[in-house]
Amino acid sequence: MGDNKRRWHLLLGSGICLSLMIAVLSLCLGNICFSPWEVVELLWGKGNSAAGSADVMGRGILLYARLPRTFASLLAGAALAVSGAVLQNVLANKLAAPSIIGVNAGAGLGVTICCGAGVLSGYGVSFAAFAGSLITVIVITLFSSRTNASKTTVILGGVALNSILNAVCESITVLDTDVAMLSMDFRVGGFSAVSYIRLIPASVLILVALAVLFTLCNELDVVTLGDETARSVGMQVGRYRIIFLLLAAMLAGAAVSFAGLLGFIGLIVPHFVRRFTGNESGKLLPLCAVSGAGFVTLCDMASRMIFAPYELPVGILMSIIGGPVFLFLLVRYKGGHRYD
Repeated sequence: MGDNKRRWHLLLGSGICLSLMIAVLSLCLGNICFSPWEVVELLWGKGNSAAGSADVMGRGILLYARLPRTFASLLAGAALAVSGAVLQNVLANKLAAPSIIGVNAGAGLGVTICCGAGVLSGYGVSFAAFAGSLITVIVITLFSSRTNASKTTVILGGVALNSILNAVCESITVLDTDVAMLSMDFRVGGFSAVSYIRLIPASVLILVALAVLFTLCNELDVVTLGDETARSVGMQVGRYRIIFLLLAAMLAGAAVSFAGLLGFIGLIVPHFVRRFTGNESGKLLPLCAVSGAGFVTLCDMASRMIFAPYELPVGILMSIIGGPVFLFLLVRYKGGHRYD
């Protein structure tokens, strides 16, 4: 037991250090490169005064482009990875991901409607994305609680709701081509347009949801054991399942509100982390948060650098990586049945 705990602490510490290194590289690298010392000097306003306008430009690039982008990629990666891990435990399905209960489709529809109403930035877009995600998961949870649906039925309900919401979204973009152009960046997914006004409210929601989930790890483990086992220890399974689904939706919806429709993070990262931690939530969720943050930041940095000075949206890169991984898992787990 002691060796396992030390091993997990070593993994977590290594993950934090690696993610911090990736974040520093994200600040340093780009069309204009900085050394780590230059980053510190510029952010703290201690650049060389003789440089004049060069320092002003460098400080502007760091403060208003790379810093929010790096924070956004760290937050989105942590949120989507933990959301996927929670959904996989609650639904007992290794192929469950935030999109499985309609979070991405709901957020996409919210942003599309927002663009159609002429609101293109600021709190309006963030609120529309999160509201769409939240309404979608409420529909799914009400469906599951009122009909006493099984976990498989909840997943199939999410797939059906995804199809409906995507169809409505596509109908709007077909009828109004201006909306299609305005929402294109969001639907691809990326961090090039991230600003503090979109990031700050979403970051509060993400940090609150993560804090709550980290305090409910024991309850999540009991829910993972199955309904009969959970009821035998006096747990109100339905109530906790709804709480966990809502928290997962809050994480994914808040991330999608500023990052767009990034796919497969909630599938790839938890699957990788489980190889080292197993299904114990107290170890799984923190390591998923750290690994997801580093993974998305690394992919975002790669998307900026591979075709420099041009930029490949990170959502495309995530799909290129995630598609084959999803097919591999689909074949290996034959539909993602309950964990062995």
